[in-house]
Amino acid sequence: MTKMRGLTSVLLRIESAITKIALALGCVALALAFAAGTYQVIARFILLRSAAWTEPFIQITLIWMTYLALAAAIRAGSLIAVDMAMRLGNDLTRKLLRVAGTTAVFCLLSVLVWFGIELVTRVRFQNIAGLNISASWAYLALPVGSAFSMLALFAHLADPPPRDEQALSE
Repeated sequence: MTKMRGLTSVLLRIESAITKIALALGCVALALAFAAGTYQVIARFILLRSAAWTEPFIQITLIWMTYLALAAAIRAGSLIAVDMAMRLGNDLTRKLLRVAGTTAVFCLLSVLVWFGIELVTRVRFQNIAGLNISASWAYLALPVGSAFSMLALFAHLADPPPRDEQALSE
């Protein structure tokens, strides 16, 4: 039993580091999208020169931001909120709701990983206009972000945030 707790503790620390890195990268992606959008406005309306690369760049960075930050949202328990049922239910009901929610989200993330990999392989020879890079780089956000989110999902199930436990006791 002690070995299992030790292993769980190590896995939770690894997941915590991965989720923090994913969230930081998501924040960087948001900052890059903002900078590119600002440049696009300046280039178009002040310099009177359109920057063709900014629009697809903003789209790609926002896609990456969304899928990377999803892991942090799942870890915090912000994705599925069934607060009233959790407060009114007994321990068994709470456990069943957590497992049902985890199963549903895991199924969705599995589909995103599967089809994300399919998309990455299918569009690997297509280039994004304006950036001249493979479209695979944009679609790679789906399987990568979903895989990070799966880690966060299991960490949330194994070690829910204190906020969840406090809300249930009130």
